[in-house]
Amino acid sequence: MRFGFGLVAATLFVASPLAVGCGLDTEADEWNGWTVTVYYTAVESYHSGPLETVRGCGDLDCTESNVEIGSLPEDFVDAVRDEGTGRITSGEHAGRYLNWSYDVGFWLDTEPRDTRGEALHPFESAAADDIEPGTRLRLTGCGSASRICGRFSSATWTIGDEFTPGLGGPRHLDLYIGEETSESFTEGPDFVTFTGATLEPVEP
Repeated sequence: MRFGFGLVAATLFVASPLAVGCGLDTEADEWNGWTVTVYYTAVESYHSGPLETVRGCGDLDCTESNVEIGSLPEDFVDAVRDEGTGRITSGEHAGRYLNWSYDVGFWLDTEPRDTRGEALHPFESAAADDIEPGTRLRLTGCGSASRICGRFSSATWTIGDEFTPGLGGPRHLDLYIGEETSESFTEGPDFVTFTGATLEPVEP
């Protein structure tokens, strides 16, 4: 669920011990009550349906902006629109990535990318609105789903993406978990939603 090639900016606040001790915990409250979701790279071989002809940029630099990328399963193309990235497993572009953003459309690439053009890394890359790209965060509390928190709370997440307009909003963090590994991937243990989660900024 994302993304555009525009960058967002915001001012981050870290509560000082003195402020918290005096009851001035506005900054600390900025990091409580978050909704945390996940996104992933779709894999063509786990999808089916009628074929859809996909057109877009032939490369990351979009040197050709309306090339025919190929005919791909409709279900896979829909997943790429939802998640922002997918790996092609058939045809002349097998092994390459079909990426998508709301302001660019589809493009072929050698890697899944974030809005800054950097490669996405599982259990490291993240998306959010109104947080400065490059900000590093830890998930210190998983709210409603604490029993499955471990793998997510042990990682340090770096903001590089933003949401498609209308899909993000305040206190919503999206974590990149890598490629899907089966047709039932979205029913697996890593496909989670945490409500009432707590975050903590990590100093550079």
